[in-house]
Amino acid sequence: MRELHIGNRRISDDTEPYIVAEIGSNHCGDIEKAKQLIIEARNCGVDAVKLQKRSNKELYTDEFYNAPYANINSYGPTYGLHREALEFDAGEHRDLKQFADGLKLAYFATAFDFRAADDLMGIGVPAFKIASGDIKNIPLIKHVSAYGLPMIISTGGCEMTDIYRAAEAMDHPNYAFLHCIASYPNQPHEMNLLMVQTLRREFPDTVIGLSDHYNGICMSFAAYVLGARIFEKHFTLNHTWKGTDHALSLQPEGMRRMVRDLRRIMIGMGDGVKRMLDSERGPISKMGKGLYWSRDMAEGEIVHAADLAIKSPENGAPPYLAEKLIGMEILSAAKKGEGVVA
Repeated sequence: MRELHIGNRRISDDTEPYIVAEIGSNHCGDIEKAKQLIIEARNCGVDAVKLQKRSNKELYTDEFYNAPYANINSYGPTYGLHREALEFDAGEHRDLKQFADGLKLAYFATAFDFRAADDLMGIGVPAFKIASGDIKNIPLIKHVSAYGLPMIISTGGCEMTDIYRAAEAMDHPNYAFLHCIASYPNQPHEMNLLMVQTLRREFPDTVIGLSDHYNGICMSFAAYVLGARIFEKHFTLNHTWKGTDHALSLQPEGMRRMVRDLRRIMIGMGDGVKRMLDSERGPISKMGKGLYWSRDMAEGEIVHAADLAIKSPENGAPPYLAEKLIGMEILSAAKKGEGVVA
C-alpha cells in the first residue's frame, strides 16, 4: 500500500490530501513577514509550510553569483547578493520551525545543497523537499536520503529515466514524487495532469502529488481525482510584494478555498457503491414515476396496456413492471387513479 508519514500524519490514497503552503522566498527576507505567512497558512487549514535553504556561495559559480541583477524584483545588485538578502540562516530557520510547531504546522524546506541539508537536519525538520532542478542531482538525493527522513521530490523539467534514477538512489521507501511543470506560471495546455496516473502506475508503492504552478486552483482538484494526495502551492500575503513568485502565488482567500474544496472532494469521492441515500427519498418520491390505473378495473379483468398510466409521484408498482402486468388477471377491483399494487 502506498503511504508516506510526515510527523504523525499518514498520507495515502484513503486519507485527506496533504497540503503544503510553499512560502519559498515570499517572506522577502523578513523574519516577521515569514511568521505572518505561517500564521495565515495555518488559518487557511494547510498541513505544512515550506521554505527554501541555500548555501549561496557554494551553490553558484562565481560568475553567476556576481552577475548583475538589476530589475524590479532584485534585492541586491548581483544575483548572489539578491539571494543572500532572501536567505535565512540556520538559527532563523530554527526560530521559524519552533514558531510553526507552536501552531501545529509541519515546517520543512527545500535543500538546494549539502550544507543547507545538514543545517536543516540540525534544526529537526520532519521532512525534506528536493526541487525539480535537483531531480538529476543524485549525490544530493543520496545525501538527504541517508538521513532516513521523508522526502518529497518534484519532477519538473525531466524525463521518466530521471525519475527512475532518483527512485533507485533512495535508501528508504518513505518518499513521494510530485508531478510538476517547472515554469512559472503554468499554462493549462502544459499541465499534463495524466502524468499523475502515469507516476502512480510506474511507482505503485509511492505516494504521488502535484507541485502546482498554475495560476488558479482548479488543476489541483483534477489532480486529486486522478490520485494525487500531496499538494504544494506557492503562498503570499500580497501579489504586489517584490519578487518573482508573488504573482503566481495564492493569497489567503485562494488558499482557504483550495484547502476547503480539496477536503470536500475527498469526502465527495465516496466508496463507489451505488445505493439510495435517505436524502434522495423525498425528491425521488416527488419526481419519480409509478403505475396508476387509467380506468376503473373490476376483479378478474385482464390487464391491457391502455389500462396503465405512468404518473408522478412515485407510488404503487414501478414502471419497469408494466410489461409483466399486461395480460395478467387483476385480483381485486381498483378505481381509476389508484396506484397499481404488484
